[in-house]
Amino acid sequence: QVQLVESGGGLVQAGDSLRLSCAASGRTFSNYIMGWFRQAPGKEREFVTSISWSGGITYYATSVKGRFTISRDNAKNTAYLQMDSLKPEDTAVYYCAASSSRVTGTRAESLYEYWGQGTQVTVSS
Repeated sequence: QVQLVESGGGLVQAGDSLRLSCAASGRTFSNYIMGWFRQAPGKEREFVTSISWSGGITYYATSVKGRFTISRDNAKNTAYLQMDSLKPEDTAVYYCAASSSRVTGTRAESLYEYWGQGTQVTVSS
């Protein structure tokens, strides 16, 4: 089992930045691809970004590429999502997730076995 706890969400204005954290406990953190997903009101949950085991390979949704940066610190068992130039359409509950897939670029929710409880990000215009 892997337990994931997100933090860092909040209410910001358009153009501001936020950094989300995802603290993991349980099994060896570096064995998992980490991903961030989000779910806006009335919409399905969608892939945002993922990072490989050592952090060398990252993938981003087109909507966030160039504005969001995923990273991880395996020594601290923590993944991060730096969100810059936030837009009102980034408003959503953000979830971190862990996948034991051996294929990088994992975007499908079904391939992520463990999920955090989510943290709300609200961007006002």
